[in-house]
Amino acid sequence: MIGTRIDDPHPQLQRGRGYDHNYVFDHAEGVLSHVVRVVEPQSGRVMDVHTDQPGMQFYSGNYLDGHIVGKGGVPYTARYGLCLETHHFPDTPNKPQFPSAVLRPGSEYRTRTIYAFGVV
Repeated sequence: MIGTRIDDPHPQLQRGRGYDHNYVFDHAEGVLSHVVRVVEPQSGRVMDVHTDQPGMQFYSGNYLDGHIVGKGGVPYTARYGLCLETHHFPDTPNKPQFPSAVLRPGSEYRTRTIYAFGVV
């Protein structure tokens, strides 16, 4: 469960007020693969993520401050949501061992990420 350890005394969790972590996938570059499943146990809602990207940032809405109001007039405060952002790794241009994210003039960049929703 996402929230069970979010307040642990780990420096990265404390510094970011929760999760703001990049995850590295173990699949061939450019191959569309299933990388994440999120399940909401009470409703049974499910979100599956497939991507051809090498990584994903998981952010747990740590800095939501109530200025955004959602359905039913509910303000979105800290940790009221999550983001699963597929991409190349942070600091890729400065790390030659990371997959390249360089796009040359005149070149085309294509990527594919699928967010599929359902119930269990």
